[in-house]
Amino acid sequence: MILGAVLGGQVAGGIPLVVEIARVRLPVSVGGILVGGVLGALVSVWVWRWFERTMAWVLSRLAHVSLRDVALGVVGLSAGLVLAFLIGFPLSRIPGVGNYLALGAAIALGYLGYHLVMQRRDELAAPLSRLDRSGRGGAKGRGTPKVLDTSVIIDGRVVDVVKAGFLEGPLLVSRSVLAELQRIADSSDTLRRNRGRRGLDVLHRLQQELQAVQIVDDPKDGGGDVDSALVALAKSIRGWIVTNDFNLNKVAELQGIRVLNVNELSQALRPVVLPGEELTVQVIKDG
Repeated sequence: MILGAVLGGQVAGGIPLVVEIARVRLPVSVGGILVGGVLGALVSVWVWRWFERTMAWVLSRLAHVSLRDVALGVVGLSAGLVLAFLIGFPLSRIPGVGNYLALGAAIALGYLGYHLVMQRRDELAAPLSRLDRSGRGGAKGRGTPKVLDTSVIIDGRVVDVVKAGFLEGPLLVSRSVLAELQRIADSSDTLRRNRGRRGLDVLHRLQQELQAVQIVDDPKDGGGDVDSALVALAKSIRGWIVTNDFNLNKVAELQGIRVLNVNELSQALRPVVLPGEELTVQVIKDG
């Protein structure tokens, strides 16, 4: 209502008639204030309800968006608005329609910048994840990206390892690994098909339940096979490879890439029994 009164007074004060006749200026301004106040009171209720509904919708959408997506969306929107400012400044000097063109450029480029970043957010998040390496207690490799290969996903124990907190930092799965899992799941061999489907289920659990996996594109210089693509990906992001594959383990180490082997972790966690200790063994199946 107050805003409507102020706008009404400004409009009334700008009428050419009141500039010439000073004694008429005040009554016209008062009338503008009264009319603006009444219209403001009528419109403000509708505007406030629309604002509340809009904010509730925005908050409900943001509740399901990760902090990473929010940050990347802000970056994309800001980049689009900066570009719109550079383009809109000369456009605003065009007589008549300059301000409208600048406003249209700001809306279009801000929208374009936001959507371009969100469409490529998985690729942008992989290099940015290297920032997690510093400042977390100084532990080496705590925030280092981990690249999962097909064997460790099919194995399934990686889910429990992640839940227990032994794997920290972003977990990356390349599209070549995802395609290989799909090929195994579509195999005519029953055993391979079951292994592939289990791998897809494990990947789904990591992504949906633990929010721990990011799907990234393979580097362009990754080579033809999946193992070469994983090594190239780990090199490009300075990450580590998590695998159960003995050959991939050796090839990656020869190229200076750190490898985490789940089988070695399992062996390291076996209980140590000293001579003379008594053990209780429960037979769960005759054999």
